[in-house]
Amino acid sequence: MHRPGRRAGYALSLIALIALPSFVAMARSSADQAQGGTRLELPLVAIAAGAVPEGATVAAESTVTATRSATAKPAPTFSPTPRPSSVATASPTASPAQASSATVTPSRTTIPSASTTASPSSSPARTPTPTLPADPVLVGAGDVATCSGTGDEATAALLDAVVASDPGATIFAAGDDAYESGTAAEFAGCYAPSWGRHKARTRPVVGNHDYLTAGAAGYFGYFGAAAGDPAEGYYSFDLGAWHVVVLNSNCNEVGGCKADAPQGRWLTADLAAHPAACTLALWHHPRFTSAQSGIPPAMLPVWQSLYAAGADLVVNGHDHIYERFAPQDPVGAADPARGIREIVVGTGGRSHDRLLTLRANSEARTATTYGVLKLTLHPTGYDWEFLPVAGQSFRDAGSTACH
Repeated sequence: MHRPGRRAGYALSLIALIALPSFVAMARSSADQAQGGTRLELPLVAIAAGAVPEGATVAAESTVTATRSATAKPAPTFSPTPRPSSVATASPTASPAQASSATVTPSRTTIPSASTTASPSSSPARTPTPTLPADPVLVGAGDVATCSGTGDEATAALLDAVVASDPGATIFAAGDDAYESGTAAEFAGCYAPSWGRHKARTRPVVGNHDYLTAGAAGYFGYFGAAAGDPAEGYYSFDLGAWHVVVLNSNCNEVGGCKADAPQGRWLTADLAAHPAACTLALWHHPRFTSAQSGIPPAMLPVWQSLYAAGADLVVNGHDHIYERFAPQDPVGAADPARGIREIVVGTGGRSHDRLLTLRANSEARTATTYGVLKLTLHPTGYDWEFLPVAGQSFRDAGSTACH
């Protein structure tokens, strides 16, 4: 039997089912606004009235809940901020929580967390490179001071400049340092005001004018222990890697200059005791010079001893010129392999001599310029440079290796 009441119930159920999509849309909109709120209960009139069967009510609730979960607002995504070139200072712009909840697609670049990319903020401190000491400088001349002239003041100014640029420089004074006779008064009144301001760093050489005062007493009295034993006037010292011997070429004052004389024996023993890679000898009278007509024989034995020991350089004064020779043997023959170079530098300021006979192997010379010779002594070689006084233009410079 057909019952009108049941038919009416079915009609109400049908109406409820037809209205369901609208309620779902309303629920979806409410879910978007809720952002994580409690489960939405749909105010379905049909369900509240009991018009819809219980099973239909559950199905409707399930549909609404599933739809809300699928359409809930996702966690915000972000685009990476461009990174600086230095990895050590870079840090992601998103928080760790955002990074872990972000939806990552294959085309998207994932920025590692700061803990995986961090580098030390500063590089390790560098160990400073030690500064090696400069190679020693030896600078000077002979035939220096007179109270009647100012040449020594001009050359002393050159010493001032060298010492200012190299406070460790050593000065040599190659004899006849205080004219005319090397008296104590001449050293005090003529030499001391100019070159004397560098007395503490000076290695002196005794000259023939110094012996115009008996026993060169003015010379030895002024320089003291730096001049050696007053009975000898010869000594030696080391300067950097070099061994330097200072000899007395006033042979009559020291028992002669032969190999078997006291100075000759001392020289042989000193050279044997100091087998340096480079050796320099200083004394007053040159063996080779273009300011004299002949070759003085007195220092031949000394040259022979130095040559046998492999010495490299001899520096003299006495003749008031500057002259540099190529390496040669004791008799004056050119010897590039084992020869000794001689440089005459009697240009300290006293006066000028004349060039007479151009000597063999002479490579550079001047008889009109005051100046000083600057030697830079390297461990296996040396540089030489003639420095003229202000207003003069002659120069001579070069470098060579020791034997």
